[in-house]
Amino acid sequence: MVLWNSGVTRRRSNGGVTVVISYALAVVTLSATVFSLMHEIFPAGDGRRRIIIFAEASGGSGVGGSGLFPSNSNVGIAVAVTAMAGLALAATLVYSSRRGSLKSPWSRRRRKHALLAKQWKSLFDVDGKLSDGGVKFLKKIRSGGVEPSIRAEVWPFLLGMYDVKSSKKERDTIRARKRREYLELRRQCRQISKQGERSFKLKEVSEHSSNEDSGDISQVLESPSLDEVASARPSVSMDVSSLSGEVVCKDEEEENDGVITDGNVSEAETDSSDSDSSEDTEDTKPLLASIEPEDNYVLEKSETRPLSYKAEDFATWQRIIRLDAIRANAEWIIYSPSQAAVSEAKAQQLAVTVGLKDYNHLEPCRIYHAARLVGILEAYALYDSEIGYCQGMSDLLSPIISVIGEDHIAFWCFVGFMRKARHNFRLDEVGIKRQLNTVSKIIKCKDSHLYKHLEKLEAEDCFFVYRMVVVLFRRELTFEQTLCLWEVMWADQAAIRAGIAKSAWGRLRLRAPPTDDLLLYAIAACVLQKKKLIIEKYSSMDEIMRECNSMAGHLDVWKLLDDAHDLVVTLHDKI
Repeated sequence: MVLWNSGVTRRRSNGGVTVVISYALAVVTLSATVFSLMHEIFPAGDGRRRIIIFAEASGGSGVGGSGLFPSNSNVGIAVAVTAMAGLALAATLVYSSRRGSLKSPWSRRRRKHALLAKQWKSLFDVDGKLSDGGVKFLKKIRSGGVEPSIRAEVWPFLLGMYDVKSSKKERDTIRARKRREYLELRRQCRQISKQGERSFKLKEVSEHSSNEDSGDISQVLESPSLDEVASARPSVSMDVSSLSGEVVCKDEEEENDGVITDGNVSEAETDSSDSDSSEDTEDTKPLLASIEPEDNYVLEKSETRPLSYKAEDFATWQRIIRLDAIRANAEWIIYSPSQAAVSEAKAQQLAVTVGLKDYNHLEPCRIYHAARLVGILEAYALYDSEIGYCQGMSDLLSPIISVIGEDHIAFWCFVGFMRKARHNFRLDEVGIKRQLNTVSKIIKCKDSHLYKHLEKLEAEDCFFVYRMVVVLFRRELTFEQTLCLWEVMWADQAAIRAGIAKSAWGRLRLRAPPTDDLLLYAIAACVLQKKKLIIEKYSSMDEIMRECNSMAGHLDVWKLLDDAHDLVVTLHDKI
């Protein structure tokens, strides 16, 4: 009898059904053939058991007559067992096929193209609003990121400076208002710096004046706290607009403000820096340290922003900011040719304006980049005085200013980024601990064997991924990979802010819903990828930490996102 061998081809285009049917038919056919040639063991007349091979008779009754052939009942049982085995395999393949369809839309094998400039322009209607409330826009970014040439236009939507449902007219109004607010913050930074310099000079004089009575001089020469500075000036009522969460200054002078063009704020700041020399007699607005949180800025119950802080705090932040700015790496240069070509005169002018020092060893583009870091980070320290400045924040801002050339837009994008990331820099580390605990839960739910090994090493708190959490993979990924990861993460957060996550993605049952914690799923996926290495070779948390810190440049960001997406699908409701 000739064996029939079924050639099974997996056709991806026809889906899992074709695969299941092909495999089932092959199994049933092959099994039936095997049963037709199977060996049967039966008792002989002499008490021994003999093996008889079933074969088709070639005439006559063969050896021993009809006793050599199986009964019809045996054949029926064989066919029934074969059929059941085929059905079981088919059911298994159906389940596997359905589970396979949960793969991420940004899978390395199926990654779609990034949002292109032509597509970006086609998404807007005549009023400058994104079609369908931004659903298509965000889904596109989730699947492939953003083309580099349009990132400066797209990021303000992703980071909440603009509402995804806003019109062009509304965005123009927001942009002008945000520019004024940023310039005000920078003016106050310069004012505080000058007050600090005067106080420092007075202290130097007092230390060398041995003939003077020093009894109460220390009280006289102390720098005034920022709340004292603010209390000497008229108050400005602050309100939060319902549109995009922008802060609106309800100042009687604002109604008469002229239209401000969208030129680079760095240049505007440089031009106006000489006009702030008369702070003592000038009627100025209060410091914005008392700005209320924006409407989509979710604060923990125990968290409030202090109304003031001492000038010494700002001086400390300023010193650390300037050191970090000088040390910023130059990885961004090839991704921002316009900023890389900045003139030496322009770079030094901005450096002088923000008080940057010790930069002579840097080329002009790095001086300019460092000066922009200083200006924006000082403004943020004033804006969010509870956090102020901590090392690592410059790592988060550097990619933003390399993409966005206008300082006021870069600042408010950074504010949007820090809505969630700010918790990474709290002194009590509550935010970090919560995120590490979430990573630990994901690993525990996904792989109990790995989790038990971590427990054995007393590393189940996942402290070894601390750096990944704090700077959001900035040190583990290349510059371009970092931007891709952040864009997908921001798209998730934008969908949740806009309230379209449940309505739009909720119907896509085979896709993971947007989540605020995509970064944490990606970190857990990164650890799970190293499972075998961790279990077999590492016997301490320090060794695992060294492994995590050595991943820089060796990760596939799209594979990482794919694995993170699978974890969201599997564990989203459990975490």
